[in-house]
Amino acid sequence: MDETEIKPNAILIKNATLLTMNPQREIYGGDLLIEGDTITEMGHLNLRAETEIDASDLVAMPGFIQTHIHLCQTLFRNLADDVELNDWLQTKIWPLEAAHDEDSISLSALLGIAELFKGGTTTILDMATVRLTEFIFSVAQATGIRAIVGKTLMDTGKGVPNELVESTEKAIRDSLILFDEWHGAENGRLQYAFAPRFLLSCSNDLLHEIKSFSRERNILIHTHAAETKQEIEYIHWKTGSGYIEYLCNLGLTSPRLCLAHCVWLTNDEIDILQRTETKVLHCPSSNLKLASGIAPIPEMLSKDIVVSLGADGAPCNNNLDIFMEMRLAAYIQKYSLKNARALPAQKIVEMSTIDGARALGLSEQIGSLEIGKKADVILVDLKRIHNLPAQNIYSQLVYSTKSEDVRTVIIDGKIVMRDRELLTISEDEILQICQEEAMRILQKI
Repeated sequence: MDETEIKPNAILIKNATLLTMNPQREIYGGDLLIEGDTITEMGHLNLRAETEIDASDLVAMPGFIQTHIHLCQTLFRNLADDVELNDWLQTKIWPLEAAHDEDSISLSALLGIAELFKGGTTTILDMATVRLTEFIFSVAQATGIRAIVGKTLMDTGKGVPNELVESTEKAIRDSLILFDEWHGAENGRLQYAFAPRFLLSCSNDLLHEIKSFSRERNILIHTHAAETKQEIEYIHWKTGSGYIEYLCNLGLTSPRLCLAHCVWLTNDEIDILQRTETKVLHCPSSNLKLASGIAPIPEMLSKDIVVSLGADGAPCNNNLDIFMEMRLAAYIQKYSLKNARALPAQKIVEMSTIDGARALGLSEQIGSLEIGKKADVILVDLKRIHNLPAQNIYSQLVYSTKSEDVRTVIIDGKIVMRDRELLTISEDEILQICQEEAMRILQKI
């Protein structure tokens, strides 16, 4: 091809270090061509494109994938600190979620997505609240994030506000309406997942209904599991079973089940997760801040269980920074096991990219830079004071890189942030109104 010919509607990333995360984990210098929503060429390319980005001194890598997020809670950041999980939910988070209206939940989602883009996250598995999930989807649609979103399901539970409890029939009916409207929207960029909050707020009838629809329609189920000792003790008192054991008895454990936390597990329960190919969503900062504990991640990985990373909601960490989650995921295992080799940097990066894609059933589409995959690409500057000198790119990303080092974010072939400027979100507008909006919601409870 004549090098002066310009490919229309294409993006050419030039002179990058390509951290591919492909099966061979190749890292090499070169170019990457995006046409439409797809990566079409990689290597040393002798061509031109309508949009060209000089990535000299930058690393091009797959966008980060966070598999447990609560966008509806971003507006509650710094409003629910220094309490443990049950009090955190009953006295802070549930009343705040119940107070949401369409304006506040839309802003909460916008604030969260802006922060995610600034840190290089391109895909999320999000648990919304019981109401207003359609507004989360609308914001995700407008901003360009790749998102699997689920309306939270709660048809029982101690201390749950009346606004967040609904009948089993309504919970299922509204979920299926959202599924019909949003699952596969934006050429597959948006999907739906069933999101029962946790066993303590869901009846067996609700869980059985979810199980059937998940199997029939191949929908993910996204829930919290085995997060605290108190949960474990209550489930054992009520059922005589362990938390994961009870999920298995209900027939819920499967490759479609995504379990956030999994802090308190028995060896038999780890075996259940392995046997049923159930996915685990690790949230280290949340588990530490809420004093929940340290999940046995190396033990799960040794059984080939797919483990990915998520920041959880902003009130329990208090940000959506994947770099913090990567760093803490490594640090806490090294300390807990008194073994500096417990969770290597490369595995941490895998957990936040290709393993995140595997958890969501999207590994054929995202999670690595490969020809034919979706163009979810970020450019990261690793040549800064705080991450030099360089020796190992995985170690740099996990131990020294900061969110502010992410320069450009591309999702589905569209640039949503370039040179730190958000292109689909007005950062100035968010900064002007988020404080006032948070105080307005706080005054309603």
